[in-house]
Amino acid sequence: MHQSPYCKIENIQLRKIKTRILILLLLVVMPGFLASAVCAYYLIPEWATLTASYQDYRRVSESPSATEKEILIAKTAQEIHRINCFAEGVGLLLGGIIVSIGIQGICILPQKYIDSN
Repeated sequence: MHQSPYCKIENIQLRKIKTRILILLLLVVMPGFLASAVCAYYLIPEWATLTASYQDYRRVSESPSATEKEILIAKTAQEIHRINCFAEGVGLLLGGIIVSIGIQGICILPQKYIDSN
């Protein structure tokens, strides 16, 4: 059976669209999701450590017998965990932005070719 040239062009365009979707999923959406998942995995225990470190800092700073060195050590420890939580949170948000860019790229592809098959 002979296909019209218009059908051949439409099939080529459909394959291009499906290839673009696959590329966006593999190179944008999945890495963004993976980055967010990894950052969330490390953020959760770091948040718990920050909470414990901050409580230790409060306990030491409110103690009348604490030396300046002990207070400085406790403050530095909680600031280290605070910076780590910030960095992991930024990574989580950036991964989410990358995912949303990929999904938006998939959504703006011409819909008539996606729906035809």
